[in-house]
Amino acid sequence: MNLPMAAALALHVLSAVVWVGGMFFAYLCLRPAVAELTPAQRTALWARVLSRFFSWVLVAVPLLLLSGLWMINGLGGMKAVGLPVHLMLGLGLFMMLLFLHVYFAPFRRLLAAVAAGDTPLAAQQVGTIRKLVAVNLSLGILVVVIATAGQYLLH
Repeated sequence: MNLPMAAALALHVLSAVVWVGGMFFAYLCLRPAVAELTPAQRTALWARVLSRFFSWVLVAVPLLLLSGLWMINGLGGMKAVGLPVHLMLGLGLFMMLLFLHVYFAPFRRLLAAVAAGDTPLAAQQVGTIRKLVAVNLSLGILVVVIATAGQYLLH
């Protein structure tokens, strides 16, 4: 029994579920549901929802990276793992950088615009975040496919 590896894998998968599942919910469920709200209501709601969601993502992202690197090390390092792990790491790092950009740029501008009552600027930031989340969600789904089926598809 390898309890540390099992714990790292569970932590890794749960962190991915929080992040990718949250993006899926926000993009495909919440976004269409709030379309009927006024722009001011919609941008204020997005500011509140993203504030809560990003608090979780700020925990999930480091846990994903640390647990993933720990598992790679436990499996013998980058030379010992296959192409699926290399792809997951590369795509995951890119997703993390994209999230950090969203968090520190358009999301911060969204919060400031909502606080200032500048609905057009807030709406513009929501649009930017939406586009970047679409990219990250697509990459996240690709990473899940690689994680689950990569050993069968890439050998």
